[in-house]
Amino acid sequence: MVAKLVIDKKREGRALESAEIRDFVAGFTAGEIPDCQMSALAMAICCRGMDERETADLTDAMMRSGECLEWDAVPPSADKHSTGGVGDKLSLVIQPLAAACGLAVPSLTGRALGLTGGTADKLESIPGYNAALSLDEFQRVVRETGLAMTVQTDTITPADRKLYALRDVTGTVASIPLIVASILSKKLAEGAGTLVFDVKCGNGAFMKTREDAAALAKALVAGARAAGRRSAALITDMSSPLGRAVGNANEVAEALAILRGEVPQDRPDVALSVELASLMVSLAAEIPLDGARRMASEKLADGSALAKFEAVVSAQGGDLGRFEAYMKSPVSRFRVQSMRYGAVAAIDAEKVAEVAFALGAGRSKPGDRIDPLAGVDLAVGVGDRVALGAPLATLVKSGGPDGLEEAAAELLKAFTIAHSAERPASLVLERVGLDG
Repeated sequence: MVAKLVIDKKREGRALESAEIRDFVAGFTAGEIPDCQMSALAMAICCRGMDERETADLTDAMMRSGECLEWDAVPPSADKHSTGGVGDKLSLVIQPLAAACGLAVPSLTGRALGLTGGTADKLESIPGYNAALSLDEFQRVVRETGLAMTVQTDTITPADRKLYALRDVTGTVASIPLIVASILSKKLAEGAGTLVFDVKCGNGAFMKTREDAAALAKALVAGARAAGRRSAALITDMSSPLGRAVGNANEVAEALAILRGEVPQDRPDVALSVELASLMVSLAAEIPLDGARRMASEKLADGSALAKFEAVVSAQGGDLGRFEAYMKSPVSRFRVQSMRYGAVAAIDAEKVAEVAFALGAGRSKPGDRIDPLAGVDLAVGVGDRVALGAPLATLVKSGGPDGLEEAAAELLKAFTIAHSAERPASLVLERVGLDG
């Protein structure tokens, strides 16, 4: 294969053969095809697109660039992937809840980059938690507890690791075939038999429009099914933050409150957690969705999901007792107050994420240090009524108060206070791969 001919072919808008895609990815992974040629192909794909078969071939080639796991000796396996949102700590609820319903949940998680929060960073705010297990440790924890949450290893989809770094600096991130291949190659390599996708849509999400979110959701489900996995997706609203905490340690604390039953199950973020876990259970165990919903609601209410979370944290070295003490560490705080009477009509998720990032809750590039205690604690949700001077949110950061007053002024811009406002009934905008 001559790499330049493959690049030329895609630049001209022609479909690539399966062997061309396979050999190009293998050559790139082995270092035989240089970064400049892989970047050129990525740009050609970004501009010209790929059909469903090409996307499936690219996904398969990237998946097979490293080790692939199998879970034949455990119960039905499933995992959930979210495209990322503001305050999205739902994996800390959904994965233990699905495991409490009898599934094996091998879950490779990500780290924060830019405004997108990372589940691994949230979990690492728990003292001792090891979010970088080896594959052997990963498999052991899943078999012992029914669940493991760890970052991608060097031996899982190395082609994706190399390509993602190039996409980030060459303006080729926003390509559905490349996004699908990146997400699916990792999820397929981890070996789960069922994959459920939470595709976020709105100003706090990567996909800003419902049309783009639907295109990605359909492509993910189609790709997962082409690889022999059961799959479905929900397109969900990400115009306002999920829940009340945006950061890292504070999001773990909120997830624990949900698991302890301290948050009503009808709150939209909790209801979405139950729905996504129910989809995993329904597809993996092949039971009706209504029955899966009842089971998930019961397992959340009776403490079974909390027990699973506690078990996996302990198995991965974490200490929740020390976490509770850590949450009492000295920090600087600044309260944001309402400037008028009315009701909260909107909370701009992207603006909240920007403020949390500025406080130290995120990283602009891999390797940047995160302040686990930094973040935003919302005092209200959309639809809540507020009085003049009522608290809207509290800003938190380690160290001194420098920058908090300026950040508070920015955060105030995230709130729209109107004469009246309705609470969102549901965060689910559309279902993909399901009847009804």
